[in-house]
Amino acid sequence: MVTRTGVLGVVARTFVASFLLALAVVVIYPLLWMVLNGFKTNTELFGNPFALPLQLTWENYAKAWNRGVSSYLMTSILVTVTATIATVFISAWAAYGLTRMQIPFSRTVLALILGGLMLAPAVALIPLVRMFQALGLYNTFWALLILYVAFRIPFTTFLIRAYMVDLPVEIEEAAAVDGAGKARAFWSIVLPMCKPILVSSVILNILFTWNEYLFAMVFTSGGDLQTLPIGLTNLMSKHGTEYPVVFAGMTIAAIPVILLFFLTQKYFVRGLADGVGK
Repeated sequence: MVTRTGVLGVVARTFVASFLLALAVVVIYPLLWMVLNGFKTNTELFGNPFALPLQLTWENYAKAWNRGVSSYLMTSILVTVTATIATVFISAWAAYGLTRMQIPFSRTVLALILGGLMLAPAVALIPLVRMFQALGLYNTFWALLILYVAFRIPFTTFLIRAYMVDLPVEIEEAAAVDGAGKARAFWSIVLPMCKPILVSSVILNILFTWNEYLFAMVFTSGGDLQTLPIGLTNLMSKHGTEYPVVFAGMTIAAIPVILLFFLTQKYFVRGLADGVGK
């Protein structure tokens, strides 16, 4: 005999499964549409943008690659990797100091760091441009690196600190008895224990830097310093009538981040759940 509770359970599971399926379609379909349109000709695209391509040809992807996407991709990889490594390790050091060391006015220091979350990048543009021009850093790699690191440290420190707070200190105390200093404990004990939140922080910083547009547009004036968001804008302005080429360039730009997330999703979800969820 089927009980009322059993029926409600089946209905609830069916609803959740249907909702997740609909959500997956909403997320996956635009990406699939973009990828497939990169294989079409202009005639096919304007004739029926929702149909499958008549044949899979890599011509549009080759055009996008040769028209600057390769250069934009290399620049984005360099900027993203450098900024992410610097941000995560500086933030990890800050979080370690705030949770493991007796720092005077530690709460005030934490409040000042987190106060950076309230500073909107657009508000600081004019003084930052003048400062970097005065320092000779405008339109350089260092300008982007400094900006990306500075604006991501507050949030990344918040994430890692929330994870470190609940880590057991007994292992570090045992290492201290054996003669390990704070630096050794940080590198050999705390960082390995923080692997999930570090991976989450890396992914979030990569997503921010990879897709960041405002700083890249204002603080670079062309040449080899243009990242993918700026490069794709240039591609659209120069070859706006060749939409399949633009779609191909957008697909190339999306592939690295999608692959990274699929490879690290286990640590990403665990890190956020254990960090922000505390």
